[in-house]
Amino acid sequence: MRPPLELRLGDVVRLRRPHPCGSTDWTVVRLGADIGLRCLGCQHRVLLPRSDLERRFERFVSRAKPVEPLVDADTPGDG
Repeated sequence: MRPPLELRLGDVVRLRRPHPCGSTDWTVVRLGADIGLRCLGCQHRVLLPRSDLERRFERFVSRAKPVEPLVDADTPGDG
């Protein structure tokens, strides 16, 4: 069994079958059990279950920068 696909908001992914507009590239706009995607050809938005996306996934076109963890001001620190 493969580990889950590590997605970030803003990633651009290529799926195996083209959208009816002809584009195969999608931007990740929502993360969770369902993944929100926006077509780069016509801007149509869809929600796919994570399992469907992982099955249709071909490759990353570009990756978004990783989000740095927030530092809590109430947490005791260095000083």
